[in-house]
Amino acid sequence: MKIFQILATAILLMALLTSCEKELDIRYHDIDPLTVIEAELTPDGARVGITMTTPMDEPMDLTRLTDATVTLADLTDGTLVSLSADADGFFRDPTPGVVGHDYRLTVVRGGAVYEAEATMYPQVEILGLEFNWIQMPYDHVAVLQGQFTDIPGQDDYYWIKLYRNGEIYQWGEMNDKGVEDGILTFITMTSRRDTDEEDDEDVLYDGDTMTATVTPVSRAMFDYLEALQNDSNGPAMFSGDRCLGYFLATSPVSRTITFHPDEIPDFQ
Repeated sequence: MKIFQILATAILLMALLTSCEKELDIRYHDIDPLTVIEAELTPDGARVGITMTTPMDEPMDLTRLTDATVTLADLTDGTLVSLSADADGFFRDPTPGVVGHDYRLTVVRGGAVYEAEATMYPQVEILGLEFNWIQMPYDHVAVLQGQFTDIPGQDDYYWIKLYRNGEIYQWGEMNDKGVEDGILTFITMTSRRDTDEEDDEDVLYDGDTMTATVTPVSRAMFDYLEALQNDSNGPAMFSGDRCLGYFLATSPVSRTITFHPDEIPDFQ
């Protein structure tokens, strides 16, 4: 399925989406084994997962590595915290990120040093989620539309993630070129009305919950996500020794809607 971004006079194709605390299954393309660092700082604190790449023709190995030293520096107020690995293999610290502050993440492992910097983004507001049936040549399809406020006064970028019953359903990136009166809109096709003809990965049943999470991201992260969806491992987001992955300092926001097919109106 595809997510689309509504612009002022047109609908532009966005990107194929890929899961609320479930790890995203991001597959990196075939290269010699490299360290992968996927790190986020939010109002709930910091979480860092470290793995290694695996060949494309082998089962994905998501074993998290804990033989590293991970620190997070607040470059704005000068504080420094050390992250500790939990039972799930994530390095964590509960200190919340502060909007507008600059941060540096440092990971040291096996003599290699990896560093990335990010500025903490504020939270947007999701104004609404709604389903509509649209008539396609083969069947009616439930389209999910969401609206949220844009961060004013700058070029902004967002990571949209959709979850079905807590499991990842789709993900994609968008910019704010289609903003109208400070509001951005995204739409995506979900389930056919005839569920017997729908793939399991797309089908929705009565009572299923769909959660949309909107995460402001940097232009560099936008480019990184865009590259992943175009058969590339993306631009380097860490300095020092070579690795893959990303570091975000941001404030995600979520909203949930329950799927009741008999209550969904036809698109007008």
